[in-house]
Amino acid sequence: MGTYINRGNDAFQMSRNSEYVDKSGLIAIMNSIINTKQRFCCVSRSRRFGKSMAAEMLAAYYDQSCDSRGLFADLSIAGDPSFEKHLNKYPVIYVDMTGFVTRFKDSSIVDGIKEELSDDIREAYPDLKPGEKDDFMKYLERISVAKNQKFILIIDEWDAVLREFDDAATKEAFVDLLRRMFKGAAGDVFAAVYMTGILPIKKYKTQSALNNFIEYSMVDPGPMASFFGFTKDEVHNLAERHNMSFDELEKWYDGYCIGDEPSMFNPNSVMQALRRRRCKSYWGQTASYDAVTPYISMNFDGLKDDIIAMLAGRRCNVETSGFQNDMSVVEDRNDVLTLLIHLGYLAFDVDTNQCFIPNHEVSNEMEKAVRATKWKHVADALRQSRDLLQATLDVDEEAVACGVDAAHDENTSILSYNNENSLACVLSIAYYYAKNDYIIHRELASGKGFADLVLIPRKNVDSPALVIELKYNKDADSAIDQIKRKLYPAKLTEYSGNILLVGINYDRQTKTHTCRIEQA
Repeated sequence: MGTYINRGNDAFQMSRNSEYVDKSGLIAIMNSIINTKQRFCCVSRSRRFGKSMAAEMLAAYYDQSCDSRGLFADLSIAGDPSFEKHLNKYPVIYVDMTGFVTRFKDSSIVDGIKEELSDDIREAYPDLKPGEKDDFMKYLERISVAKNQKFILIIDEWDAVLREFDDAATKEAFVDLLRRMFKGAAGDVFAAVYMTGILPIKKYKTQSALNNFIEYSMVDPGPMASFFGFTKDEVHNLAERHNMSFDELEKWYDGYCIGDEPSMFNPNSVMQALRRRRCKSYWGQTASYDAVTPYISMNFDGLKDDIIAMLAGRRCNVETSGFQNDMSVVEDRNDVLTLLIHLGYLAFDVDTNQCFIPNHEVSNEMEKAVRATKWKHVADALRQSRDLLQATLDVDEEAVACGVDAAHDENTSILSYNNENSLACVLSIAYYYAKNDYIIHRELASGKGFADLVLIPRKNVDSPALVIELKYNKDADSAIDQIKRKLYPAKLTEYSGNILLVGINYDRQTKTHTCRIEQA
């Protein structure tokens, strides 16, 4: 068993010894591209989304040095027609680039990669000596021809060198290595290549080195979508098995819209919550908000407005195609938002080209990032939101009016002050804190019209539901009358608790709000 070649199946065995959600359908996709023009595959997804586990699963399935039948016998791939054809049939080279990044701190990293791979392969094939002028790939070609066998290559965190090294010479040397491995006749030694990373292939030099790769990413996952995280059905099953609240897991970790999968969960956080029997933010264990703060602090037009709007539950338009897939090349608000999508801090709806904050866990991390910026008024507004919710529940109409006034004043930079749509956005921002205890619906279809904001308590929250209607240049009483006239509360028939009707009016002349609150 080698360090890089024919490592066996121990890593995947440990995953099977733990609680494992069956993602073996990925193997069928890989089997379909073996020895085809599409055999080069690059899958980029955020940290905490199972990149390494998927790579270890593939290595265990293909590795000819072990018998992995028992590991896959009860998984979905066992019923696939391609299962027997490729099971443990290939020499597998498995490389985790983060291991090199942690050991080599200078430009010697590329030479180190070549040398260690060559040494490992030489030990695996002692009867086949490299030629005097053979480099790593030429030696691999000789072995492939002599043994009449092609390799499976798996590279985990392929972009780690490009992310962690700033000097151009090291990056260029690494790109040259990739070009040597995959271009022309050299690439013929591989039956298939599977690479994982955080960012897609860079659009300039790296792209030319890897332009024969099919890419799948958080923005465009293609048929890989269901393998990027946990689906709703998978988390339902886990919640039942562990006797935990699915609603709570959904609140904290759901919300990613990945390709055709409308509801995807962060798998790492779900498993952490099940093990610890507590939903909370596990993000900080594998990433830190301070990695995001420099990007959201960039003074690009509209960026601050977008972050505020998304914290309030809104969605923002984003053009993802211009991003160069390089953390050091961020040139406008679209680049920042696209980078945050790849990092998992934002979800992306491919049908609408909109991004948004997916769930409670990420929202908490984004709040921390905002507080670390110089956006003091934003952080103040988030704190004031807690007081506004309490004032509403206390039926303190004057305090609610003052709280909405403050939210309006704090966010005039993102709003046309005397615009009804903007006022609705203010309302979302003002009641941002309610997301902790409420499911928030904006413009919920209710009765005979649309309520501006409906807050339904989450399970085990002993608070009334809120139906909030905003009026512009009228009065708060007319807002209450509209709620009653259009039967908004009737839409909440499945909710059996108390309901508060909240009418808020904005006076254009005085630039102040008034409030009226009634029990339904």
